[in-house]
Amino acid sequence: MRKLIVALNVCLLLTGVTLAAAAVARNIAPSDALTLLKQQQNTYLLDVRTPQEYQQARIAGAHLIPIDQVMQRVSELPKDRPILVYCAVGSRSAQVFNFLARRGYAEVYNLDGGIYAWAAKGYPVVR
Repeated sequence: MRKLIVALNVCLLLTGVTLAAAAVARNIAPSDALTLLKQQQNTYLLDVRTPQEYQQARIAGAHLIPIDQVMQRVSELPKDRPILVYCAVGSRSAQVFNFLARRGYAEVYNLDGGIYAWAAKGYPVVR
């Protein structure tokens, strides 16, 4: 009986850790992303598109690390600041977002719909 209780406590602890980690890694709508950038001005804005896409339009202050370079350049990303990841429509950034969450980044967000959704809301882009 004692072993069962210990095993249940371990399971609950692990589940709690998983739930806590998942609570700070999530997809957010453009309106929530704009709020995040305004309220937490130290947010690291990560653009994972190609250099050509980045030159066409980007969110001001974004750092470009194309998706195919993220694994090699992950040490450039801060672990002590929120990170907002975006791409064109949200699929590449979702991959990077999941990678960073698994790597232990404390607060990671994926811009749902990417820069297209951001621009469709009339939010500013640099051209």
